[in-house]
Amino acid sequence: MLGRRTDLSKVLSVRDFRRLLAVRMVGQAGDGVFQTALFAAVFFNPQDATSAAQAASAFAVVLLPYSLLGPFAGVLLDRWSRQRVLLVGNLARAVLVLSFALAIGGVSATSPLVQGLALLTISISRFLLSGLSAAQPHVVDRHRLVIANSTSTTLGGGAAIVGGALAVGIGSSTAGTGSGRIALVGVVFYLVAGLLTARLPYALLGPDHPPTRPLRHALGEVLRGVREGAQHVRRRGEAFRGLCAIGAHRFFFGLSFVTTLLLYAPGGAVGRGVSGLAAIIVATGLGGLLAAALTPVLVARVGPPQWIVTLFAVAAAVQVVLGLTFRHVPLVIAAFVLGLAAQGAKITVDSLLQAQVADDFRGRVFSFYDTAFNLSFVAAGACAAFLLPDDGRSVLVVLVVGGGYLTTAALYALATARARDRRHVMVPG
Repeated sequence: MLGRRTDLSKVLSVRDFRRLLAVRMVGQAGDGVFQTALFAAVFFNPQDATSAAQAASAFAVVLLPYSLLGPFAGVLLDRWSRQRVLLVGNLARAVLVLSFALAIGGVSATSPLVQGLALLTISISRFLLSGLSAAQPHVVDRHRLVIANSTSTTLGGGAAIVGGALAVGIGSSTAGTGSGRIALVGVVFYLVAGLLTARLPYALLGPDHPPTRPLRHALGEVLRGVREGAQHVRRRGEAFRGLCAIGAHRFFFGLSFVTTLLLYAPGGAVGRGVSGLAAIIVATGLGGLLAAALTPVLVARVGPPQWIVTLFAVAAAVQVVLGLTFRHVPLVIAAFVLGLAAQGAKITVDSLLQAQVADDFRGRVFSFYDTAFNLSFVAAGACAAFLLPDDGRSVLVVLVVGGGYLTTAALYALATARARDRRHVMVPG
C-alpha cells in the first residue's frame, strides 16, 4: 500500500499530468451537466412517458453516427496535435451546448434540431476522451500507467457525477426550459476546460510521428488504417483479450443502464424520477472511486486477467441477487458494485492498451475502442426495445445481464489460461 501511495504522489507531482487531469475533470463535469439536461428533457419529462422503444431509438440516434465515424476520428488523432484537438473540441462543445440551451426552450426535445445538437456534442465528447487516453502516455512514465489511469479516469468519472448532481439541484424544474438552464452551466465548464488546455504545450501530447501524406489520402485509407490498427492490437494478445472482454461488459452494462432508466422514469416500476436516478449514478461513481483504490494494488498482486475475472464474477452475482428485487435500496447497492466492476475493468484495459500499443497507432486503437463501446451500447438498446416492458421490470433481462457477466468472466479466464499454456509450450521449463 505504501508503494501505491508513493507511485500516486510521483504521478501527481508531474505538472503536465496534473494539467491534463484538470482538463479531463472540468470537461467531464460539463458532460455530467449536459447529460443530466438531456436526460431530464428526453427521459424524465412527466408530460411524455418514455417507452423501451423510444429509449433505444434515442441511444441509437445519439451514439450510432459517431460509432460509424470513429475510425476517421482516429486518423485525425494520429495526425493533428492532440493539444489543439482538446482546445478546439472544448470550445466547440461550449457553442453547441449554448445552442442546445437556447433551442430546448422553444422546440420539442425530440425535434431534429435538439437531437442533432445532442449528437454533435456527445460525438465531440467521445472524440476528446479518445484523445485524452491517447495522450496519457506522454505525461506519465509507462510503468506508472495503471496508477495514472486509475486516478484520471476515476476522478474524471467522479467529476461527471458531481456535475450531474449540481445539475439536479439547479432548479425546481427539470424539463422544458429547466433543461435549458441546466445546459447553460455545462457551457461554463466547457469554456474553462478549453482555457485549461491552452496551458499545455502544442506538441506535448503527440503524435510523435504524424503522417506526411495529405489528409484526403489518409481519410481515403481509413478502412485500411482500421485494419492495421486491429492487426496491431490483435498481435498483442493480452490487450486484445481485455478489449474483447470489456466490449462484452459494455453491452451488459448498457442493457442494465436502459433498464434503470425505465425503472426510474415516470410510470416505471420504481418511479423515483431524476432524484432516484441521481442516487444510482452517485452509487456507481462511488464504486468507481473504490475501483481506483483497489485496482493498482490488486493488478500488481494477482495480474490484470484475474482482476477482470473477479470483477465480472462479482458483478454477475450481485446483479441477480439484488437486481431481482426491483427495489430502490438494493438497486443502489447493485449500482455501486457495477460501478466498481466497470471502472476497475476500464482502468485495467486502458493500461494494457497504452502499454502495449505503439504511439503511432494509439489514436486509431483508442478510437476503435471507443467506437466498439458505442456500438455495444447501441446494440444493448436495440435488445432492450424487444426485451423490456415500458416500466423496466423484467426478470429475464436481469438474468441475461447476470449470466452475461458470468459467461464473459469464464470465457476470458479460459482464453487467458490457453494463452499461458501456449507460452509454456513455446518456452519449456
